[in-house]
Amino acid sequence: MDKKEILTAIEKIRKDSPKRGFNQTVDLILNLKGIDLKNPNEKVDIFLPLPHARAKKVEIGAVVDDSLVAEAKKACDVVIPLDRLPEEAKKKREMKKLARRVAFFITQPHLMKDLAANLGKILGTKGKMPNPKSGCIIPPKAPLQPIVDKLRKTVRLATKNDLIVKCAVGDEKMSDDDLAENIMAVYTAVSKALPQQDNNVKSVILKFTMGTPVKMGGAQ
Repeated sequence: MDKKEILTAIEKIRKDSPKRGFNQTVDLILNLKGIDLKNPNEKVDIFLPLPHARAKKVEIGAVVDDSLVAEAKKACDVVIPLDRLPEEAKKKREMKKLARRVAFFITQPHLMKDLAANLGKILGTKGKMPNPKSGCIIPPKAPLQPIVDKLRKTVRLATKNDLIVKCAVGDEKMSDDDLAENIMAVYTAVSKALPQQDNNVKSVILKFTMGTPVKMGGAQ
């Protein structure tokens, strides 16, 4: 799959998708084959910073102690101070909405136990508990802004329980070139993580949130 093919697919989904009253997400779907999801070594689970951030802002949340509250409020979209965590955790409905809205939560290593005890069930079911592989557990004295900026461009590529990897690679307000580079980055990362690389990719589909899917490359 090359950039020319991707640009052709982007042009087609733009042409075939009627205008909506919102900025639609561009979804990339990789259908896989020939891998055993019962074998941990063949499952895909990657946190990938994309080359280009989405035009639509990706929200980042923080659960931090007093030493980082002020900095977190400047860098993040939602901040829960440690001393407010037990009280905020009682607002189950609000916290569930927050878990759906926020892409990543960052925290400090010594707060993981408190976070798990208070919000582990809600964040865990959405796959939003801070993960060391994503960079969501803040190293001591690390500046937050670069971490947050990187997370805004990061997507999780995971097979979970099906032979499929799906992620948002951008939105319709982005340029075709930026979208194409994000798509190539995702495809390359997933392919390299598979036992037989491209030969484990059955098909690649691109679509807007409410648009018609367009099929691209993949081993046939």
